[in-house]
Amino acid sequence: MIVCQLWPDRRRPESTNEPEQRPGEGRGNRFQKINKTNLWLEDLLLSLFRRKWDLFVVSPSDNAYYRWLFVIAIAVLYNWFLVVARACFDQLQVDNYVCWLVLDYLSDTVYLMDTCVRLRTGFLEQGLLVKDHGKLRDSYVRTLQFKLDVLSMLPTDLAYIATGIHTPQLRFNRLLRFPRMFEFFDRTETRTNYPNIFRICNLVLYILVIIHWNACIYYAISKSLGFGSDSWVFPNSSKPEFSSLTHSYVYCLYWSTLTLTTIGEMPAPVRDEEYLFVVFDFLVGVLIFATIVGNVGSMIANMNATRAEFQARIDAIKHYMHFRKVSRDLETRVIKWFDYLWTNKKAVDEQEVLKNLPNKLRAEIAINVHLETLKKVRIFQDCEAGLLVELVLKLQPQVFSPGDYICRKGDIGKEMYIIKEGKLAVVADDGVTQYALLTAGSCFGEISILNIKGSKMGNRRTANIRSLGYSDLFCLSKDDLMEAVTEYPDAKTVLEERGREILMKEGLLDENAESGGLEKEDTEDKVERLETGLDTLQTRFARLLNEYTHTQQRLKQRITLLERQLNQTDCGADDEGDTWTANKGEGGSQTARQEKVV
Repeated sequence: MIVCQLWPDRRRPESTNEPEQRPGEGRGNRFQKINKTNLWLEDLLLSLFRRKWDLFVVSPSDNAYYRWLFVIAIAVLYNWFLVVARACFDQLQVDNYVCWLVLDYLSDTVYLMDTCVRLRTGFLEQGLLVKDHGKLRDSYVRTLQFKLDVLSMLPTDLAYIATGIHTPQLRFNRLLRFPRMFEFFDRTETRTNYPNIFRICNLVLYILVIIHWNACIYYAISKSLGFGSDSWVFPNSSKPEFSSLTHSYVYCLYWSTLTLTTIGEMPAPVRDEEYLFVVFDFLVGVLIFATIVGNVGSMIANMNATRAEFQARIDAIKHYMHFRKVSRDLETRVIKWFDYLWTNKKAVDEQEVLKNLPNKLRAEIAINVHLETLKKVRIFQDCEAGLLVELVLKLQPQVFSPGDYICRKGDIGKEMYIIKEGKLAVVADDGVTQYALLTAGSCFGEISILNIKGSKMGNRRTANIRSLGYSDLFCLSKDDLMEAVTEYPDAKTVLEERGREILMKEGLLDENAESGGLEKEDTEDKVERLETGLDTLQTRFARLLNEYTHTQQRLKQRITLLERQLNQTDCGADDEGDTWTANKGEGGSQTARQEKVV
């Protein structure tokens, strides 16, 4: 394209003051410019490619890396099943050798790409993803997986030139890429929502692989000893019923299954090598049986762990009620309450499940589950996000049975409730007459836990609220609310003002009595302030004590180091003094000898 753009300029102008160029000189200069431009473009493209390649680092936690593990696992399973089968069943190899060649070299391409991906797979160091290519390469080369990967990619099928293409046993080194398949299984077990079912499927896969390999080995041994040479080996393939490839494989698979499961019921071996092979199969079968029993028992126990724990709680409650001679009606209500929890999957203790998570993740889960519910409360609308997060972490789920009273008129309010699911009724003292119906999303009791000055009801309940059916509620206690608003004084003021507005609308605020309760409220504020200050002082004291301990340790270390240096200095001075004294003594003796001579 550059040559085409410069070509129209080859015409010389009609009049020019420049000296006439020699033939070919201008063309050479132009071609030099073109070559320089092409070299510059090549360098630019190479630098861009290298820059993009340098930025290519795979994170092990990405979904793309997990999908790639799935691809490499398929390639490994292909080699595990079909390469071994083709090496033993000649008819399988010969009839479809073109298809096998395509699949073989396709799996080799996947192996090669996997090595490149592995060289660019980062790892965490001090919590950060390492992207230095030298470190990634050195970390990969030092692992056992690198050695297995190199062995699995050796071009052993070049020996086809000498042996022919019908020798797939030359590709047995491709079976060594199994760590990548195991890594895919481990990550799938972590990601799936049904880990126990996946573990069972994984165990079944391993058992099928062993049975498949054993069937192929049995057929290969029969072929080497001669089909139909005795009653133990595979029957003569010249018979019509045993000439089919499918029937041959199914027969070998059946023999392998019976042998490995130690059922037997097959013809007894005749030759020594046959006896050795059967003994080895029996030993492997015993190990497989023990593995199956142990793993399946453990998986079933894990699957029923929640049910067993829940049943233990029910049994303990039943034993207690029987011991205390609780009435039959109350016992029935308790059992129905437990049945409701289990049927509706509400038997799990959220705090117990989330306790192993860090506070940050626990807060995010609580926000994701409960924040929208908390925003529906009138006094919490438009509050600070930090306060809502603190309150979300303090919500406690509670379940009430039909006919249970959540609160009664005149009771001291220590909690507020948010309805998650179910229906509640505001009833009269007789418990029958209904004044109002509360549904999901409603809340009550928020005014009584604020202890607003001037409230005619104080902190007492103003109505009877009863559950019509089974109801799921979130409970927030007064102590938890006060603990949360301690760090948000502005939010506390906003909550009190909003509570006063609600009381004024409902005619439950005595403005004259508001000033009379000021001294009491001030005293409570002072007590809360003192408690907060005491907690702050304790925290500061603990921090200062920790700093003092570390400083004292450092000073002791420095003093010890100075003492060592001082001792070394004193030892050096003593050695120099001894040397000087010795030299002085030698000089004195020489002077005495000279005087004696004189």
